[in-house]
Amino acid sequence: MQDRIRAFVLAALTEMQYDVSEVTGDTDLGPAGLDLESLALADLSVQVEDEFGIKFDLDEMESTALMTLDEFTADVARRIDALAATSATSGSAA
Repeated sequence: MQDRIRAFVLAALTEMQYDVSEVTGDTDLGPAGLDLESLALADLSVQVEDEFGIKFDLDEMESTALMTLDEFTADVARRIDALAATSATSGSAA
């Protein structure tokens, strides 16, 4: 799943006109790496939310900027797993 998330994020960043040719899993999303500004982070987050059905809180943007690509994709994967677990639990209770 994390590979699929990574491919989606890189494609989204390419569409947003970011050069991802030298991006690795250790590349920071914020100032030390891709230098995504708050608006770009918000745009990326919305695209990820729409694609994978998860939600980010607005106050998480600052911590997201400090993540590497691998940390971000792992966080998204955890959110997807948590959502699936919640859906499975609530689905069985019905």
